[in-house]
Amino acid sequence: MSGLMELVILVACCFFLVTLIKFLYDYLWIPLLIQHILNSQGIKGPSIRFIHGNNKEIAKMKQEALGKPVAWTDDLFPRLQPHIYSWINRYGKNFVYWDGARAELVISEPELVKEVLKNSENIFQKVKLPEISRKLMGNGLAFTEGEKWAKYRKLANHTFHGESLKNMTPAMIASVETMLEKWKGQEGQEIEVFQEFRLLTSEVISKTAFGSSYLEGEKIFALLYKLKILVSRNMSKTTIPFINKLWKSADLLESEKLAKGIQDCVMKIVKKREDQVVNGEADNFGNDFFGLLVNAYHDLDEKNRLSLQDLVDECKTFYIAGQETVNSLLGWIVLHLAMYGDWQEKARREVIDIFGNQNPHLEGITKLKTMTMIINETLRLYGPSNGLARTVAREVQLGKLVLPAKLDILPLNIGLHRDPHLWGDNVHLFKPERFADGIAKATSYTVAAFLPFGLGPRSCVGMTFA
Repeated sequence: MSGLMELVILVACCFFLVTLIKFLYDYLWIPLLIQHILNSQGIKGPSIRFIHGNNKEIAKMKQEALGKPVAWTDDLFPRLQPHIYSWINRYGKNFVYWDGARAELVISEPELVKEVLKNSENIFQKVKLPEISRKLMGNGLAFTEGEKWAKYRKLANHTFHGESLKNMTPAMIASVETMLEKWKGQEGQEIEVFQEFRLLTSEVISKTAFGSSYLEGEKIFALLYKLKILVSRNMSKTTIPFINKLWKSADLLESEKLAKGIQDCVMKIVKKREDQVVNGEADNFGNDFFGLLVNAYHDLDEKNRLSLQDLVDECKTFYIAGQETVNSLLGWIVLHLAMYGDWQEKARREVIDIFGNQNPHLEGITKLKTMTMIINETLRLYGPSNGLARTVAREVQLGKLVLPAKLDILPLNIGLHRDPHLWGDNVHLFKPERFADGIAKATSYTVAAFLPFGLGPRSCVGMTFA
């Protein structure tokens, strides 16, 4: 009996020792090694703190920034990313900071950003999300790699090519007309347009991509919104993976419930499509985005088949990316048109000249030069993302830098979009005329100066839809 007890104690001690060594390797040795490699090449940044990295500083700086009043015409960079704004001014355009034990190399030199985003050798991969963030984003098109990514991208490309978008236009128009009719009934009253646009984008995405009712889509959006709040609350918290397996926080447990609720909602829509085919009400699962996903879910070829989790993750990716991007863009455009009456009048005249009393159509939309200028300038000032994070898969040379594996890289959209060296001294002002001769001339042919939808093979597949 004593021999068995000794064996149990020995195994427990060995397990503890291996765990401790792995912990010190991941949270002490690797960070110090990466810091030494980068510092020796002139890349500086704030000092790393054991386990937490710079997360406590970041949380404090964000809290202070949110407590300061800001005008909508102010530079939003120091409010949205106060830590990066502060450190980029202190350490230069390229610097390193620490998200827990993970090094984050921020780059805002256009040539380096271009090299990272246009790389097609799978060296700069999408970052691995923390567990709670994976509940929100899953492992869909935005975060998967290799053959799986190619399969997802092919499905999405089929959905968002010209003819498919043309077929979606009537549903978009009908949703907008319904919203405008409702507004007419509220004449003289204050309207919360951002909330109205949230409802509009929810309805458009539900109808065009998923062929479902607004109510079905709204349930999913409501659950995703709650999940997004949980993720935001945990963004600057340091998590240790093996501890999460032993003890789950209240937020992580709640995120699992919400993720299960989203999966149940998606499966109800899947079941509805399946029943329509079984009952002879439809010949197939549909030609919209959701129909393609359900077809892939039932594919007999294992190589092309989507698992249930794959299907749910793709739905989450599209719901989140589609609504957040369009909702924010509409809100900022309307605000600018309200503040700049001259541009509002130019846009109105252009729309009337091209469409007259007709409903908008895809051919005419491509001729809207003034509206395109307004949209591009709004995307420059208030883009859908602040950065496009990547992870170095293996040691690689980037410009003059030699980067080690496991280093995260953050090509900084917001820094590029508000760089006076690229856009001039009036960089913080709303000036759609910058884009009068197209994006290339506006950026002085600097490809990576304007990145609202990314660049290269991983650029946003739904940008034309947006």
